[in-house]
Amino acid sequence: MEQREDDKEIMELALQAGHILLENGAEIFRVEETMDRICRHYGLESGSAFVLSNGIFATAGDKKEHFFAKVQHIPVSGAHLDRVAAVNQLSREIAQGRYTPAQARQALESIRSMPGKKKSSQVLASAVGSGAFCYLFGGTVFDGFCAFFAGALLYLFVLFVSQPRLSKIVGNILGGSLVTLVCCAMYLLREGGSLDYMIIGSIMPLIPGVSFTNAIRDIADGDYISGSVRMLDALLIFFCIAIGVGMAYSLLRGIVGGDLL
Repeated sequence: MEQREDDKEIMELALQAGHILLENGAEIFRVEETMDRICRHYGLESGSAFVLSNGIFATAGDKKEHFFAKVQHIPVSGAHLDRVAAVNQLSREIAQGRYTPAQARQALESIRSMPGKKKSSQVLASAVGSGAFCYLFGGTVFDGFCAFFAGALLYLFVLFVSQPRLSKIVGNILGGSLVTLVCCAMYLLREGGSLDYMIIGSIMPLIPGVSFTNAIRDIADGDYISGSVRMLDALLIFFCIAIGVGMAYSLLRGIVGGDLL
């Protein structure tokens, strides 16, 4: 009975580590490698995991070890790379023998409860990123300031309206529309001179760059199902942003008359 409980504790530990990694945007091979490292270090040789982009199938058991099987569903969500890095570091320290299973579980709970970035920091980062991308893509300094303002408004909308109340599809469509309306308003007021660069820079905080990159890495590693799911999720966001921008631009062009660009 003691051995059975030990095997179960080790598998639950590995599953918890994999869950945290996957829900925070880690690649499939990283999740599988971390779970395997934990199982092997604690002597559970039969532990095995099949990982998809939104779920983990974990099993263990043979003639010498008791059987264990568990499935966890993990919805596709955003990336929190600080938690991914923390779990990676913890797995290395586990492999070095610094943690008992109970201590490792406590460490994972601490990582799971790590506070996210402050909302004010996220808004500022969105604003700075929008302005910088606008300038890098060819806009002027004044265009960058307009994109800065639009990017700040965009992330206020994301944090207080889109994430808590709207679906991903509706939130991205409305986010693209909001950015376009704000940039067009400033362009018509002669605050900026390059509407296209202002809009392009301002929508960059919505672009799922990490998800898209991880999708390509998963496909390159042979994880075609997971890579395809993540790729589809990223492409859906691109499509929704484009719909939002197109709807707002067409509406304003109909009101103002003529081509705004």
